[in-house]
Amino acid sequence: MIQRVAVIGAGSWGTALASVLADNGHEVTLWVRDPKQAEAINTTHTNQKYLPGAKLSDRIVASADLPGAVAGKRIVLLVVPSHAVRQMCRELAMLVEPDVLLIHAVKGFELESLKRMSEVIREEFPQPIASRLAVISGPSHAEEVVQRQPTTVVVASESEESMLRAQDLLMNRNFRVYTNPDLVGVEIAGALKNIIALGAGLSDGLGFGDNAKAALLTRGLAEITRVGLKLGALPQTFSGLAGIGDLVATCTSRHSRNWRAGSLLGQGKSLDEVLGEIGMVVEGVRTTQAAFALAKREDVEMPITHVLYDILFAGKDPRQGVEELMGRLKTYEMKYLNPDHV
Repeated sequence: MIQRVAVIGAGSWGTALASVLADNGHEVTLWVRDPKQAEAINTTHTNQKYLPGAKLSDRIVASADLPGAVAGKRIVLLVVPSHAVRQMCRELAMLVEPDVLLIHAVKGFELESLKRMSEVIREEFPQPIASRLAVISGPSHAEEVVQRQPTTVVVASESEESMLRAQDLLMNRNFRVYTNPDLVGVEIAGALKNIIALGAGLSDGLGFGDNAKAALLTRGLAEITRVGLKLGALPQTFSGLAGIGDLVATCTSRHSRNWRAGSLLGQGKSLDEVLGEIGMVVEGVRTTQAAFALAKREDVEMPITHVLYDILFAGKDPRQGVEELMGRLKTYEMKYLNPDHV
């Protein structure tokens, strides 16, 4: 069934999801904050600012008019930076239809409250909209999705109906969608992997090899899993698409803004210089701040996050940070299941 869908946020990921929806025959309104950018997208059928060179379907109509963009839409995809989610939801809550299916594709935490995105969204929307909320995550570089390269993601919700509707909405032969009921785990994995991607880029920027990166990804996944389990996630999620799948893609690809930011830091640039050069939101920076505070609050050990926090915000030299990680006291990777085993 053809749907009328509003995609809120015309960055690279929002534009790529709009492209998937258009490929599936849906009518898509892509909300853009800047009227000039909306006009350019409608005129050229490209988003030169975020996905230069990628041709967009004429089923995608860009608009800077938020009330007009969501009017009459039964499905709304929220794809804005994490720091903008609460304010955007306050505006949307007064505009959307009461039977709307709300799907978000935002990876991060609210820095001030340390809440996951679904927690923030639910505080701003009335029931039953809040109870139908779904999230899309997984290894999915926008640059590849818009080129229709094979991509597999996961959609999570506490509502089975919402998961299935989102799956049907987005799935096609190039964009495969799995379902997962673990909303908490999918959100935590999607947010925290950006921290490890910063570390992977830093490792490459310092000139370290594959051994270092493999260790970083493996121990990074252990950190992510520890936090997730403490907050009620299911362990299986972290070995799936939202966990190790997204972690590998984000830590090994030059499409990744977080990897690029870490690489530039490893080459000796300051954080301000890095963010200025990239020119787009690097979610891992704010997520490192949030995770550092979250680890303290929940009393969870996150040594990689701690070192990256010191590098980003306390002026620690990156090489010194790596030395600290390597010089930590010896510990186990896995305890014996049988305490009598020798």
